[in-house]
Order: sequence, then structure tokens, then C-alpha cells
Amino acid sequence: MDMLMFQLQKQSTTPLYKQLYREIRSAITAGTIAVDTKLPSKRKLAEYLQISQTTVELAYSQLVAEGFIEPRPRRGFFTMPVEELAYLDLPQEETAIRDVQKPNYVYDFNPAHIDTRSFPFPTWRKTAREVIDEENHELLLAGHPQGDESLRAEIARYLYQSRGVVCEPEQIIVGSGTEQLMPLLIRLFDKNLSFGFENPGYALTHSIFEHDDRQAFPIEVDEDGINVQELDKTGVDIAYVTPSHQFPTGSILSATRRAQLLNWAAAKPERFIIEDDYDSEFRYTSQPIPALQSMDVGGRVIYISTFSKSIMPSLRIAYLVLPPRLLNAYRKTFLHYTSTVPRIDQQIVALFMQKGHFSRHLNRMRKLYRKKLECLTQALAPYQSSVTVSGEQAGMHIVLTINSEHSEQTLVDQASVAGIRVFAMQNYDLLKQKSTLPKIVLGFGGLDESEIQQGIDHLMNCWNISKTSSSAK
Repeated sequence: MDMLMFQLQKQSTTPLYKQLYREIRSAITAGTIAVDTKLPSKRKLAEYLQISQTTVELAYSQLVAEGFIEPRPRRGFFTMPVEELAYLDLPQEETAIRDVQKPNYVYDFNPAHIDTRSFPFPTWRKTAREVIDEENHELLLAGHPQGDESLRAEIARYLYQSRGVVCEPEQIIVGSGTEQLMPLLIRLFDKNLSFGFENPGYALTHSIFEHDDRQAFPIEVDEDGINVQELDKTGVDIAYVTPSHQFPTGSILSATRRAQLLNWAAAKPERFIIEDDYDSEFRYTSQPIPALQSMDVGGRVIYISTFSKSIMPSLRIAYLVLPPRLLNAYRKTFLHYTSTVPRIDQQIVALFMQKGHFSRHLNRMRKLYRKKLECLTQALAPYQSSVTVSGEQAGMHIVLTINSEHSEQTLVDQASVAGIRVFAMQNYDLLKQKSTLPKIVLGFGGLDESEIQQGIDHLMNCWNISKTSSSAK
């Protein structure tokens, strides 16, 4: 295959691995690279293009993930038939129809699901009625672009009491979800600055960096959280982390790593840390771990969170806490924007918090999720010779390490055939690294205790995992 077809612009702000990925993908779909063609080895292509092998590996990994190429043991990477990729060019309407026609799962262990059946509808309805009153006609007008002051004041009070976050309401930006606030945040930074994000981690975060055409690099995560040495070695300027409960591994950023990360940020004036505290309300083994922002004395941590887990995903309210040095830049750039969250919704949440309903709701849900977690671990206990649980200290999901020769995707497919939805750890890994044993992400928030027990038994059965002899008696 002629490597001359790959032309990379090294002065471009688009990451080199992304350029290479696009070049190869376009060549495959256009037929320039024929079906079943062997691609150059990572070493050869890196030498020819004068780039690192890591860059080639990232591009190849993305192509493998999307099905454009496949790795063949001891032979290399080969292109896949284009007709098998036709779904990529489906019209939007047809894609939407296909998305709707998803399997109906009997047991859905989705880590994003919450317990909707325990939501305090009567209290929420009463709060909404107090807000939706003709005396509050001013709520029909556009409010402050950063969000209503009453809501920002309640958020600031709550963050200080529960997370140790010290901030003024003026530092808070309210928006309709993390996916709306993150692009605004990214635009506050110079385009030449690069980002580092946890790997494995949120797929959404990587997509946001990609869509905003920012250079971003996956950084390894282990049992102590993000690898700060690798962060420093990669040369990135801004780190995106989930320190209190890393998603999806469930690891917690250790005290040593927290100090290292803050020192890393303080070493250069352009460095910042984006702390995503997405589910810190739900911790079961000890008191909630203080936010990284509460330890920050240099104004380097940008705190971001949401009400998706604590109230409901459909509410679409998230918030940023900006350091003072970024707040001025935000106001200069975005003060003419209108808040993306309806003021009535903002006022309902503000009143819900002000009257103590929010804290009482969190206390109830924390106890409920703790019971569900106990039910899940008890259901898994008879299978402990074949499965290992990790990441159970907080949140609404755990990680199962399976003593199996099957791949993660095979286990996911077997579960799907049995009407059970689970998630492969590799789905969250941009590099598609193969672990020694398959790992499965298992959410429990959306299931009741009987469904958890039955679901686990059915799941183990479809994987041909038996109870230990002592448990079976």
C-alpha cells in the first residue's frame, strides 16, 4: 500500500492521530484502499510520517473500534469490506428509527439509570405550584445569563456544606447539562493549549474535545486515579478528572495523587484542572471525600457537577464553578448569551433546595442505593470464585472482573441474547487495551432489589458461571 496518500498537517490544531484516522477512514470509504488490504505496521507508518507510534496506535484503535479495520493475530491490521460499513451513511431519519428499535431488556444494568420510582413527586409538584404563580410573572422574562441568582446562591451554600467547595454565587455558571457547559469552558482557553482526559473514561468528554477541534490525549487511570506522571510526560495543559469516583473504574484519586495533581497544575500559569464531581452525593463506605477544589489555593481547579444523578437526568441542569481569573474571561466572551435553562425550572430547584427537600431527598436515596449495593454484592457473593467486584465505594455502578476466557464483547453479547444489558469496560477505553481478564460495568440504580437478585442469577447462568459448592448447599 502506498503511504504517500497520507498527508498530515503538523501545524494544525487538529491532533495528528485524528488527522491520520480521518485520512485512512476516507481512503477506505472512497475505495482508494481496497478491501482486505494490510495497513503498514505502526512502526513503519510512524517512521514514514515522522510521528510517534502512540499517534498511529490511537488512530488504528479508533478505526478498529468503528469497524473500518480489524487486527489479525501475528499478521497486522487489515481493512474491512465497505458494504459492511454502509450503516454509517444512513440518512438521519433512518438512523433515528434504528436507534428506537433497541432490544427490550428484562434486566437493564445501565450505570446511567437512577431510581425513578422513589422520586418525591408530591413534594416536587407542591414546589412547582408555588413557583408557577401569577405573582411570579417576571419568570417569563430572560434572566441572568449565568443563571438565576437564587439558584446560584443555593448551589454555593450546598457545595460548601457537602463538598467543602468555597465559592461565591458570582463564580457559578448554570447550564443545560455538562455537554452544553464544557464547550463554553473549552473556548475560554487558547487554542494552542492541549487537554488530557482519563482513559478509560467518559466517551462524551472525548467527543466534546474532538468536536471543538482541540488537541486532547488519553491519560492512563489505575487504582489510585489518573497517572500524574503520564500527564506531565504528555505535556498537556488542562486535565479533566473525576477524582471522587472515577468513571467507569470506580477508583478514587488517592491523597498522594491529589497533591501531585495540584502541584502539577501550579507548576505553569496556563495549567488548570477540570474536576467533574458527577455523583459525589452517593458514597457508602465513609464520609464524602472533599472536592479537589476545596484543596486548591491557587485558583487552578474548575469544578463541574450536575443534578442528573441527585434529582433526575431529564432536568438538564448542570453548573460550573469558575476560578476568579477565568470568570472575567467568561463574562467578556459569553455575557451576551442567554441562560439555556428555563427560569421556572431554575426556581423550582432553588426552592426545593431552600426548603430542605433536596437534602432530605439525598439522604433517602443514599440509604436506598446503599441497600441496593448490598443486595448486589450479596447476589454476587455465591459466584466469588469466578467474579471479583471493584469500585463499590460510591456511585451507582460497580466493575466485575470475570474469570473467563471470553472477550468482554462476547460476554456482553451473551447477556444481551438473554435479555440482560451490561457494558464492556473497553467501550470506555479509547486505546482498546486488552486486560488480562474481561471487565464488565454493572449499574444498579434503576433496578429494584428483586430485579437485582434475579438479574444476577440470570446473568451468571448465561455466562455458565456456577455458584461455589458451599453456596449451593
